[in-house]
This record gives sequence, structure tokens and C-alpha cells, in this order.
Amino acid sequence: MPGYHPFKARRAFAAIAVLCAAAFFAPAASAQVQDKIQLKPASTKAGYIARLLINEPPFPGEYGWVSEEDTKAAMLAILWVCHGRIHHIPPGYTQREVAAVKSRDIIDVITAGGKRGQMDGFYRDKNGAFKAVPRVHQRVKSLVKIANRGTRGSFARLLSYAQGLADAYIAGGMPGADRYAGLKIVGKVRVTGRAYAWLANEDYYFPGGNFVKIPNSAEGALGGNRFFTLKELKR
Repeated sequence: MPGYHPFKARRAFAAIAVLCAAAFFAPAASAQVQDKIQLKPASTKAGYIARLLINEPPFPGEYGWVSEEDTKAAMLAILWVCHGRIHHIPPGYTQREVAAVKSRDIIDVITAGGKRGQMDGFYRDKNGAFKAVPRVHQRVKSLVKIANRGTRGSFARLLSYAQGLADAYIAGGMPGADRYAGLKIVGKVRVTGRAYAWLANEDYYFPGGNFVKIPNSAEGALGGNRFFTLKELKR
């Protein structure tokens, strides 16, 4: 299950490095005025989901950065994990076993377990409002600031992509295919297909239970994260 790990913690203290990297990845300012990147408010479902997608994979200059395509692929895969925990529970499993909650609401799936629960830093407060810890908002604020310098570059495109995914999801559709849907065998283990968890892509992180690491040959490592499917249960 997604949770705390040093990979994510490093990003909380990487603001200076990211700001420096912006000089290389953000195009120089031009005379043409560009529309500024504005995310939906964090108090809205679309804005909250976008912040999860932005928070989990790396941006230019951060630990684990590979490319725009890699980070975008990770964002989509993360959204598919959340969606799968609601709509694609494999035979023999219960939603509570897979997602630590029973709900049809994606916000409940994201906030399950509280601040250090299923998705680290995302929780509901005592009044039931969905919130994120300060480091999430601080990082997003820094990324938006970088994105709005000059003409649109990687930062702006990635932020727009995350918000676009969230908007499309709230509108009622998954904007892209699940790359893991057809996965049936990992090594000698029969699996359910689809990803149901992700963690930092380090060998010592494993969600336990019946989770099975999706190998590199099946693109199991995206955006500095490792994705996990589930072992198929005998019927």
C-alpha cells in the first residue's frame, strides 16, 4: 500500500534543488503572455486528486526523475490503482482487503487510514473534510510557481496533465488504458492483472500479503515508483 518512505520525504526538502533545476527545464520568458497554470482548489475532488497525482512521481530536478513521459505514465497508473480499488476488485478478494476501506468514493480510497495510511499525507480531518499535510501543499505551490515562469515547459505540461486526468475522472471516464490490465503471470505466479498498490522503487519496500511486484519487463517501475498486482486466488 502506498505509504511513507524516504523517497517521498526527500522531495519535501528539495525545493531549492527544484528551483535551481527550473533554470534548465523551464524555457526563458518571452514577450508573449502565457496563460498561468491554475490547479483546481484542493477542497474540490478534482483538485484533491490532482494533488495526489502530482505528489507521487518526480518532477525535473527531483530524485527519480527520468522524463515527462515516465512521470505522466506514473500519474495515470496511480489513478488506475485508485480506480481499481473501487471498480476492479479481483475474484476472491474484498474491497476492504485491497483498499482498507469499503466505499465507491475515490476520496475515501485516497484517505483510507489517515495521514500515514494508504496514501501518505492524504486524510480526512475530524469533520470529514479531505486534507493533505503541509509538505504536499508546499511542494505543489513550488511546482506551480516554476511552471508559471516564462513559456510553458515540463513543469506546466505535467501539472496540466495531472489536473486533466483528475478532471476527466470526475467527469466520468478513465482517460487512458490500464497498462497492467492484461498481466496474467509474473514469473511462475498467476496474477489478477491491474495494479493495486505502489511504493518507492526500492527492493526493500514491499506491501506484503498477496501483492506481487510487477517486473521491469512489464513496465512495473514508473516515476520512481514500483507497482504491484495481486496473486490470483484459486477458485
